[in-house]
Amino acid sequence: MFSSRFLCFALLVLLFGCSKDPTENFLPPGVTADALVASIDTDQPHETSIQAAIDAAPADGGWTIAIAPGEYYEHIVINKPNITLIGAGPDKTKIVFDRYAGKPVMPASEETLGAYRTATVEVTRTNATIANLTIENAFDFLTNDALEADDPKKTAGAQAIALKLAEYTDKTTVDNVHLLGYQNTLYVQGGRSYFRGGEIRGNIDIISGNGNGYFDNVAIVSRPRGKTEHATGYVTAPSTLITDAFGFTFVNCKLTREDGVPDNSVPLGRPWHPVTTFADGRYAHPFAAGKATFINTWMDKHITSGGWASMVGNTKDGSSHVFSPYDDARFAEFGSSGPGAAVNNERPQLSEEEKALFSAFNILDGWEPLKNEH
Repeated sequence: MFSSRFLCFALLVLLFGCSKDPTENFLPPGVTADALVASIDTDQPHETSIQAAIDAAPADGGWTIAIAPGEYYEHIVINKPNITLIGAGPDKTKIVFDRYAGKPVMPASEETLGAYRTATVEVTRTNATIANLTIENAFDFLTNDALEADDPKKTAGAQAIALKLAEYTDKTTVDNVHLLGYQNTLYVQGGRSYFRGGEIRGNIDIISGNGNGYFDNVAIVSRPRGKTEHATGYVTAPSTLITDAFGFTFVNCKLTREDGVPDNSVPLGRPWHPVTTFADGRYAHPFAAGKATFINTWMDKHITSGGWASMVGNTKDGSSHVFSPYDDARFAEFGSSGPGAAVNNERPQLSEEEKALFSAFNILDGWEPLKNEH
């Protein structure tokens, strides 16, 4: 059955006399595909499911999968190395799903998915590339957020990840991709990743995890809440291990907002110490020291004047502890601009010498993601 979007396309063909197959010629020059995914009729050999195309790839990957214009309602796992997904553009190719942390694993089950199993697209292997498309987690966060705390219809598990880079991923490239969600839109659990262009939309802990992510000219757009809260959200919630030199680094990025996000309501980040199971118990990871650095980034007035926020976690003895953005994390800026930029005692600044250490070569440990770009 055609969706309304594809019926609109057929109407445009009739109106303008265009008979061009929409699955043709949307790849960048010099890029060829090993497989095509299309949700509309085409004479070209194709899969109708993105996951089916991944499943058909060789065990060692090495495939480029072209995804034609359309909306694909799928939960995707890139579970082979060296896989490239490339769409026709963020405004033309969309992958969407709607799982959330509080959703039962099975109907009537008391077990819920939990935040880590909600991703619309999950990468579990190395050398993945995702380009020129949109990934959305369409869980209705705003309706749930607007409910009162004692409303039986409200779920406390509102985390709903659009893209997850799992623990053993490495060398992941995300190029000109729009990530849409609300709470925990992007989860970078491990490895090196490079994001270029595109945008990431969300509100609470938009970008979280302990991975090493380099964000190059990315727009991070804060979204409103379902009801008024003291903090509309947080741009980052890094849980970088103290032994890791880099966490999330934003270079030449832009922090903007949707309508309904008030001035001075979004900190740049807070230190996440994820609950972890150890031999002597389950408590907030004591060796997390989240790192987030903003370099030459433009900020709108929704960014708080203080810049950073604290975060609560449980200690080994069961009590709660407030983790400080200054004592329990590594947060800093250099060259911030725009109406949300400020230099004060609450917003640590890098020196020129310190800033020089934040080269792409250093952050990505010698990996050059665009070296072979056409």
